Amino acid sequence: MSRRIRIRDKTTPELNVTAFMNLMVVLVPFLLITAVFSRITVLQLNLPEGSSANQDPKQELQVEVIIRKDYLDVGTQLGGRIQCIPRTEEGYNYKTLSDLIQQIKVRLPDKSNISLLAEKDVPYDVIVQVMDKVRSIKQVSAGEVVDAALFPDIAIGDAPALNAAQKKAGCGTS
Repeated sequence: MSRRIRIRDKTTPELNVTAFMNLMVVLVPFLLITAVFSRITVLQLNLPEGSSANQDPKQELQVEVIIRKDYLDVGTQLGGRIQCIPRTEEGYNYKTLSDLIQQIKVRLPDKSNISLLAEKDVPYDVIVQVMDKVRSIKQVSAGEVVDAALFPDIAIGDAPALNAAQKKAGCGTS
């Protein structure tokens, strides 16, 4: 019987990184291109000011939009309801809200803050839609579409509870 002696090669084989480098050459530009198109928008929101027992007679006028289940109630803290915008089968009437907010802005050009008060069960999407309508509008200026600011300083809070008569009347009473 003959014995074979195996001699092990002590050298380590080279790693083939060609496939990995090809992947990186394709992946890095793709990630850089897609990173440009992803944009996160953050809005600075405030809490509405609470009412105090001894109100200052020269208190500043505060515009409010109250988001109810069946309607949008636009008004002021001091003057009450300006307009009630009922909800239709298609949903809330954001066009009427936008038109009304633009009219209010014409009367109050120096005012930049507004309060949005929403009931508990109002969907988040509705709150965002209302915020978009009261914050700015798109206008054509010198052939370009620009955002014109309406009320960019938004405060968000809970809508005040309705009494029985207000619940029954809905848009009928203030």
